[in-house]
Amino acid sequence: MKKLYGFILLLVLALVLAACSSDSSGDSGDSDSGESESAGKKVEIFSWWTGAGEEDGLLALIDLFEEKHPDIEIENAAVAGGAGTNAKAVLATRMQGDDPPSTFQVHGGDELNEGWVAADKMEPLNDFYEENGWMDKFPEELIDLVSKDGNIYSVPVDIHRGNVIFYNMKVFEENGIEVPTTFDEFFAAADKLKEAGVTPLALGDKEAWTATQIFENVLLGVLGPDDYKKLFEGEIGFDDERVKEAAEKFGKMLDYINEDHASRNWQDSAQLVANGEAAMLNMGDWAKGYFSNDLELETNKDFGYFEFPATDGSFAIITDTFGLPKGIENPDDVKEFLKVLGSVEGQDAFNPLKGSIPARVDADKSKYDEYGQETMEDFKGARLVPSLAHGSAASEGFLTKANQAVNIFVTQRDVDTFIKALQNAAPEM
Repeated sequence: MKKLYGFILLLVLALVLAACSSDSSGDSGDSDSGESESAGKKVEIFSWWTGAGEEDGLLALIDLFEEKHPDIEIENAAVAGGAGTNAKAVLATRMQGDDPPSTFQVHGGDELNEGWVAADKMEPLNDFYEENGWMDKFPEELIDLVSKDGNIYSVPVDIHRGNVIFYNMKVFEENGIEVPTTFDEFFAAADKLKEAGVTPLALGDKEAWTATQIFENVLLGVLGPDDYKKLFEGEIGFDDERVKEAAEKFGKMLDYINEDHASRNWQDSAQLVANGEAAMLNMGDWAKGYFSNDLELETNKDFGYFEFPATDGSFAIITDTFGLPKGIENPDDVKEFLKVLGSVEGQDAFNPLKGSIPARVDADKSKYDEYGQETMEDFKGARLVPSLAHGSAASEGFLTKANQAVNIFVTQRDVDTFIKALQNAAPEM
């Protein structure tokens, strides 16, 4: 019995010593310091790039960064679905909860400036731009899109063009259609195609932004780049006669779309053009990547492209950018990622795979196909205007109401009601 009692005492003593040893180790701070250092070396990249092409581009960019900075871990925090809608909802929750990702994808323009900059959630990058010699490497109008009140807040990684019409070259040739440059020429070609039993203009507006993109390009064609900008800056009202003219032209374009447009997304509408069931598609140049990569069609053989009628010399710009959120623990590591993102090497690793062109004007043209090279030249010389449909020209609040107004107009075609809805939404721009 005494032996058993002694054994129990020894066992209790051993457990107490083990506990003390554990507490002592925890108080030393070495383990916590190591964990903190490890956490500080992780950069979380938040985006909605999960589809073909865009994910490939992101992974190539990450590979390049990890090659240059093997000591910094990258976490790819991409959120799929909804053309960015799902990711933006998650981002809003995190930013409002003071849990920002290290850096995140955001469209240049009002989505950035009137969203996260106005909410005091972003750090300025003026000195960072100067240190890297970037002030003359991006067009001035592009830097303006990522700036507010004299400060620069993000780094553009890519450029997409929204005022492009892609067309089936065989359908055009078989029906004797010349590329239209004016609205009158477009409507004449559309009438000819319709008589031949071909849908002139493909639309998939299961998500409303696709129709809004057509409307913004009609506005650009009617107003021109200067007054287009003034419209969204509030210097020209939506009751301007030219806005009404644009709405009427938009309505006329809708006379030539496929009947099942509301049940299709943009890829489905692109498929109509690829199959020759429809002749034309107004879409950002990610559609070029879809035609080439997904459908394996050849540029300037199976499909061609031209500027939206009356918009020659203008470039409706959609740019993805990344900045430096306030409150993150490792801003220096994030700046290293932004440095790679904004470099010629980084942009040329990313954009050929995504189907976009680089935001820098000094990128290597030889890495891009014929479409990319032509678009790069236009980007250097054209007037850059922000896209409404993609969050650059106006606030999210206005865009939501504009999409709703467009959606109603597509079915009802009431110009006065449409204009009134835009006027009512204008205070939110």
